[in-house]
Amino acid sequence: MHRFRAMGCDVALAGGSPATAAGVLERWEQAFSLFRPESELSRVNASPARMLCVSPLFAGTLSTALDVAAETAGLVDPTLCGRWSEVVVSGKLLSRPPGLALDLNGVAKALAVDEAVATLDGPGFVLVGGDLAARGPVDVALPAGGAIRVVAGGLATSGTASRGAHLIDPATGRPSESRWEQVTASGTTCLAADVAAKTGFLLGDDGPGWLDARGIPGRFVAVEGEIVENDTWARSTRLVQTCT
Repeated sequence: MHRFRAMGCDVALAGGSPATAAGVLERWEQAFSLFRPESELSRVNASPARMLCVSPLFAGTLSTALDVAAETAGLVDPTLCGRWSEVVVSGKLLSRPPGLALDLNGVAKALAVDEAVATLDGPGFVLVGGDLAARGPVDVALPAGGAIRVVAGGLATSGTASRGAHLIDPATGRPSESRWEQVTASGTTCLAADVAAKTGFLLGDDGPGWLDARGIPGRFVAVEGEIVENDTWARSTRLVQTCT
């Protein structure tokens, strides 16, 4: 296993070249880091223009983020303030109200993990912070104890345990006051898992049911320590245990 730092996170890699994976993650960080003044995202946010020409990578990522916002009724919002519907991408042309800042870090990181795992030359995984994509079985430790075997696809954890109150409730523009400390969700890709985990967290008490209604396994750790597994998670883990 190889370990290094990228995108402001600890990275673990198995089954591939660390140089190749690091190159993939660096390309995404160069484009979307809010902590690099020269990144494309920082330059877009600093521009007073209403319309901008952006790179294909930026346009595609923002389009994905806007699709996610629509799918989650604005809960996972690249504007962080409920104004995602005012942002339009057409080809490489971006239109948004002047001064409206974008934050694409979550979507960009998950997409970067999915791209990095696609470079593996066999079974393995890429883990960046709480975002995992796997090709073949891997056992993953869970928040508050326990572990799960990910056979393939993505697993993501969102919450306040490692990074503080960084998830914004777009309805208030302030850090979420969710009852959950951490939410872990599974998906066919890292992006799908990350979106599900963030949505489950932001929905609070409604999170387990929202994921169940979409057939998404979710595990919720409350601030006071209670662990809640939705029905889909319970069925999925029983199936894995039976097969192994």
